[in-house]
Amino acid sequence: MNRERQLELLRLLEEDGRRTAEQIARLMAVPVAEVEETIATLEREKVIVNYPALINWELVDDHPYVTAMIDVKVTPKRDVGFDEVADRICRFPEVQAVYLMSGVSYDLSVVLEGKTMREVATFVSQKLATLDSVVSTATHFILKRYKHDGIQFEDRDEDRRMVVTP
Repeated sequence: MNRERQLELLRLLEEDGRRTAEQIARLMAVPVAEVEETIATLEREKVIVNYPALINWELVDDHPYVTAMIDVKVTPKRDVGFDEVADRICRFPEVQAVYLMSGVSYDLSVVLEGKTMREVATFVSQKLATLDSVVSTATHFILKRYKHDGIQFEDRDEDRRMVVTP
């Protein structure tokens, strides 16, 4: 499969990871075997990493977790830069994501999940801030998700404005 067709396949999977090879083959008008072979190759090459479900946890009862985004200022180490401290942060099970940032006053952005704000604060003060190379942190709690990974959580199709007539 050529590169353009691979990109189309990847977009279809990203849009809905539950699509079968048969469905994708129909949408792309290619043989099923070609789709299966391409997917297997992309998985082997780690282009396709996983097939996660996107859950709106706000609608799930008894899920008291809070999500925080933590800005981390780091002193990079010679020969490894930010990679070593980022790798150490990635090993904590509470950590959902770690990103190297540019154009901002911090170096790493860490997404963390905890049961309470206090649990997140304890993680930051006892585990994250104590790592070598970590200079400072700033924690931001996510209050509501409107859109994540290109998916909008609430349908806003209806017009909720009050009708005003003269």
